[in-house]
Amino acid sequence: MARRKVVITCAVTGSVHTPTMSPHLPVTPDQIAAEAIAAAEAGASILHLHARDPENGRPTADPDVFMQFLPRIKQATDAVINITTGGSSLMTLDQRLAAPLRAEPEMCSLNMGSMNFGLFPMLDKPREWKHEWEPQLLEATRDTIFKNTFADMETVLEKLGRGCGTRFEFECYDVGHLYSLAHFRDRGLVAGPLFIQFVFGILGGIGADPENLTHMKRIADKLFGADYEFSVLAAGRHQMPMLSMAAAMGGNVRVGLEDSLYDGRALAKSNADQVRRIRAILDGLSLEVATPAEAREMLALKGGDRVAF
Repeated sequence: MARRKVVITCAVTGSVHTPTMSPHLPVTPDQIAAEAIAAAEAGASILHLHARDPENGRPTADPDVFMQFLPRIKQATDAVINITTGGSSLMTLDQRLAAPLRAEPEMCSLNMGSMNFGLFPMLDKPREWKHEWEPQLLEATRDTIFKNTFADMETVLEKLGRGCGTRFEFECYDVGHLYSLAHFRDRGLVAGPLFIQFVFGILGGIGADPENLTHMKRIADKLFGADYEFSVLAAGRHQMPMLSMAAAMGGNVRVGLEDSLYDGRALAKSNADQVRRIRAILDGLSLEVATPAEAREMLALKGGDRVAF
């Protein structure tokens, strides 16, 4: 087992789950700010952030909504702020880039390819939906593709990477995404140290199996050698088992209500609960948690003083 410090990322709200699924899902800017700050205080050194319409909780790409919570989080914590460039499969690339280009954050996420991103199985559980948009959005994923072409990725890398000095959480949902990332590395569009997020358990991506984690790491080792850090997120009930395995293998971890609504068998009452849960696991593995300053050094980030919020 590698003895080094582990970066905890917390994905605070995302665009996967809907308000009906949990009363604890942060929706308003006030809630997102409070949840992010509490997660940082619990030990998360990176905060992965989406925005939602404060009226109904629907995912939004509106930069004005992001700006209602980004400065507050920055003022209250030293955590690295990481803004999504994914948003939702129903958003255009221009919409998805509006907030990051305005904020010029230290980090952004970047999905490494177009893919089926099936959320419609969540309709199988009977619910009394709070909002009409919730089942409609889930059903729409049956017949839409999450679009991230090579041209799209080049645009993100050019505008945010070269244009803003932003570095990336490269989200790889399958093995082919690692090869796409290596393609951009070979062209000089990205450079190490790379921060690669292995994503498991999304319908349309690689399954949340231990064998798949070892395979993803083996391929990443072959492609990137020592010039990368890997982290793991796993959907739903797979979250803590896969993260525990990742930490024991020398990886970093991502928790948060974007990825799972649960803390153990019960609904998580906060993002901070999940951060505390994974911290206890890391402590049991004799691993230390990286501070935001240590995460910045590990990932060669530009620093919180060079953002635009």
